[in-house]
Amino acid sequence: MGRSDDVDKPDMAWRLIGAVVALGVGYGARKAIEFGWQKATGKKPPADPNSLETSLAEAVGFAVVLGVGMEVARIVATRSAHKRYQAWKAIPEKAERVIKS
Repeated sequence: MGRSDDVDKPDMAWRLIGAVVALGVGYGARKAIEFGWQKATGKKPPADPNSLETSLAEAVGFAVVLGVGMEVARIVATRSAHKRYQAWKAIPEKAERVIKS
Protein backbone atom coordinates (compact mmCIF):
# COMPACT_ATOMS: atom_id res chain seq x y z
CA MET A 1 0.00 0.00 0.00
CA GLY A 2 2.77 2.44 0.82
CA ARG A 3 4.61 1.86 -2.46
CA SER A 4 4.46 4.38 -5.27
CA ASP A 5 3.47 3.56 -8.84
CA ASP A 6 7.06 4.11 -9.97
CA VAL A 7 8.23 1.18 -7.86
CA ASP A 8 5.50 -1.13 -9.16
CA LYS A 9 6.06 -0.60 -12.90
CA PRO A 10 9.34 -0.78 -14.81
CA ASP A 11 9.92 2.19 -17.08
CA MET A 12 8.67 2.00 -20.66
CA ALA A 13 12.17 1.97 -22.18
CA TRP A 14 13.16 -1.14 -20.23
CA ARG A 15 9.90 -2.88 -21.09
CA LEU A 16 10.57 -2.28 -24.78
CA ILE A 17 14.22 -3.34 -24.55
CA GLY A 18 13.29 -6.44 -22.54
CA ALA A 19 10.69 -7.47 -25.11
CA VAL A 20 13.12 -7.06 -28.01
CA VAL A 21 15.83 -9.01 -26.17
CA ALA A 22 13.41 -11.81 -25.28
CA LEU A 23 12.17 -12.11 -28.87
CA GLY A 24 15.66 -12.14 -30.35
CA VAL A 25 17.02 -14.61 -27.84
CA GLY A 26 13.96 -16.83 -28.21
CA TYR A 27 14.44 -17.04 -31.96
CA GLY A 28 18.18 -17.66 -31.70
CA ALA A 29 17.80 -20.23 -28.93
CA ARG A 30 15.17 -22.17 -30.89
CA LYS A 31 17.40 -22.31 -33.98
CA ALA A 32 20.41 -23.41 -31.89
CA ILE A 33 18.38 -26.09 -30.08
CA GLU A 34 16.94 -27.40 -33.36
CA PHE A 35 20.46 -27.56 -34.82
CA GLY A 36 21.78 -29.35 -31.73
CA TRP A 37 18.85 -31.79 -31.77
CA GLN A 38 19.55 -32.67 -35.39
CA LYS A 39 23.28 -33.19 -34.69
CA ALA A 40 22.62 -35.27 -31.57
CA THR A 41 19.83 -37.48 -32.92
CA GLY A 42 20.53 -37.44 -36.65
CA LYS A 43 16.89 -36.49 -37.23
CA LYS A 44 15.10 -33.19 -37.73
CA PRO A 45 13.17 -31.98 -34.69
CA PRO A 46 9.52 -33.02 -34.72
CA ALA A 47 7.58 -30.44 -36.74
CA ASP A 48 4.28 -31.49 -35.19
CA PRO A 49 4.61 -33.13 -31.78
CA ASN A 50 0.89 -34.03 -31.93
CA SER A 51 1.40 -36.17 -35.04
CA LEU A 52 1.03 -39.89 -34.44
CA GLU A 53 4.06 -40.41 -36.71
CA THR A 54 6.24 -38.84 -34.00
CA SER A 55 6.93 -41.14 -31.07
CA LEU A 56 5.78 -39.97 -27.66
CA ALA A 57 9.34 -40.18 -26.28
CA GLU A 58 10.70 -38.02 -29.11
CA ALA A 59 7.91 -35.44 -28.81
CA VAL A 60 8.25 -35.15 -25.03
CA GLY A 61 12.05 -35.16 -25.19
CA PHE A 62 12.15 -32.36 -27.73
CA ALA A 63 9.52 -30.36 -25.80
CA VAL A 64 11.56 -30.61 -22.59
CA VAL A 65 14.86 -29.70 -24.27
CA LEU A 66 13.27 -26.82 -26.17
CA GLY A 67 11.34 -25.44 -23.20
CA VAL A 68 14.22 -25.58 -20.74
CA GLY A 69 16.77 -24.34 -23.26
CA MET A 70 14.71 -21.38 -24.40
CA GLU A 71 13.75 -20.35 -20.87
CA VAL A 72 17.35 -20.52 -19.61
CA ALA A 73 18.56 -18.48 -22.60
CA ARG A 74 15.81 -15.90 -22.05
CA ILE A 75 16.56 -15.54 -18.34
CA VAL A 76 20.31 -15.16 -18.86
CA ALA A 77 19.93 -12.68 -21.71
CA THR A 78 17.24 -10.61 -19.99
CA ARG A 79 19.21 -10.37 -16.75
CA SER A 80 22.37 -9.41 -18.61
CA ALA A 81 20.51 -6.78 -20.63
CA HIS A 82 18.88 -5.43 -17.46
CA LYS A 83 22.25 -5.05 -15.72
CA ARG A 84 23.62 -3.16 -18.73
CA TYR A 85 20.50 -1.00 -18.91
CA GLN A 86 20.75 -0.13 -15.20
CA ALA A 87 24.43 0.76 -15.61
CA TRP A 88 23.64 2.91 -18.65
CA LYS A 89 20.77 4.59 -16.83
CA ALA A 90 23.02 5.39 -13.85
CA ILE A 91 25.59 7.32 -15.94
CA PRO A 92 23.61 10.61 -16.02
CA GLU A 93 22.94 10.36 -12.28
CA LYS A 94 26.66 9.90 -11.55
CA ALA A 95 27.58 12.77 -13.87
CA GLU A 96 25.06 15.03 -12.18
CA ARG A 97 26.54 14.24 -8.74
CA VAL A 98 30.05 15.03 -10.03
CA ILE A 99 28.92 18.33 -11.51
CA LYS A 100 27.17 19.38 -8.29
CA SER A 101 30.18 18.66 -6.11
